[in-house]
Amino acid sequence: MNWLLPEHIADALPHETARIERLRRTILDMFCAHGYEHVMPPMLEYLDSLLTGAGGDLKLRTFKLVDQLSGRTLGLRADMTPQVARIDAHLLNRQGVTRLCYCDSVLHTLPASLAASREPIQLGAELYGYSGIEADIEVIRLMDRALRTAGTPASRIDISHAGVFRALARAAHLDEDAELKILLLLQSKDIPGLRECCAAVEEPYRSALLSLPELYGGIDLLDGARAQLPALPEILSALETLKVLQQALPDLPLSFDLADLRGYNYHNGVVFSAYFPGLPGAIAQGGRYDGVGKAFGRARPATGFSMDLRAIARLTEGEKPAGAILAPHAAKDEALAMRIAALRAAGNVVVELLPDETRVEGPLCDRRLALENGHWIIQAINGD
Repeated sequence: MNWLLPEHIADALPHETARIERLRRTILDMFCAHGYEHVMPPMLEYLDSLLTGAGGDLKLRTFKLVDQLSGRTLGLRADMTPQVARIDAHLLNRQGVTRLCYCDSVLHTLPASLAASREPIQLGAELYGYSGIEADIEVIRLMDRALRTAGTPASRIDISHAGVFRALARAAHLDEDAELKILLLLQSKDIPGLRECCAAVEEPYRSALLSLPELYGGIDLLDGARAQLPALPEILSALETLKVLQQALPDLPLSFDLADLRGYNYHNGVVFSAYFPGLPGAIAQGGRYDGVGKAFGRARPATGFSMDLRAIARLTEGEKPAGAILAPHAAKDEALAMRIAALRAAGNVVVELLPDETRVEGPLCDRRLALENGHWIIQAINGD
């Protein structure tokens, strides 16, 4: 059938579109109030630019095509973060701290999960040019505020640090294949597979790698991790960073999971994921990715987060849509036309009937303009 859409691709109908647009405007305005400037990268770029600094998984998620003008390979963006890093490093070229935000569609070759869209609406914020932990604190707070603004506050924010596993892999002299295999086993928390894969790893690194899936919980976890893991400088530094985060964000629902290594090939510091009650996957995630702008001319410190605005909007779908005001056709009534214009200027939705139009299919009109004693007044519509 010609009208069918590809799998995991869907139209947004009026009610969903209204929710998405309301959230987009509200959250972007909140970002801008915090000093984050809005940018709009293009939907497609040359592939080598689009994938610069990204992990191999992004390459697999990116649709590719040939440019009819240049003959070069183009990519339809699967993630806007590398594009925003390019804008910071190459176009803005500022020396100090830069805060940028964005919101637009991205396209994936495969869905992230069975229920996920292949065309999520990625909304996010990035902070460049500051390597201190204060930048990570600002970004985590901004993510929490964005979720609260959307009406979907996080029930849990998991924090991890890519430096812990990276230090163990280096100290254990893991080759690239072994490191990747153990990484995948840790990400899936496959304990039997992990035990088998680490059989030949020398101590104390074997025991440390096997302990990572069990190292999750509250602030007490960090003291336990310090006792269980080798006292490598990178590990001690990472654990101290996590402790500073916990002390700086006591009002947020933080927990720690040292086996949470999503984006390991991309992130190189603190990583974090926000969860919503009843959902198995994260609704927002981010972390530090210093040096991503190197290929664009400047290796800038960077940290940020993003979320799928379309998925967030679905979590608020129980909200009742705002009602509209139904008005008669005003072509021959100047007073009515002025009343309609004033109501719209005040932020109301007013649907003006066309001649001979007797009903409105949408939006929902719960009030009407009626002429009473020579004045156009608003009356409630009671179920008719």
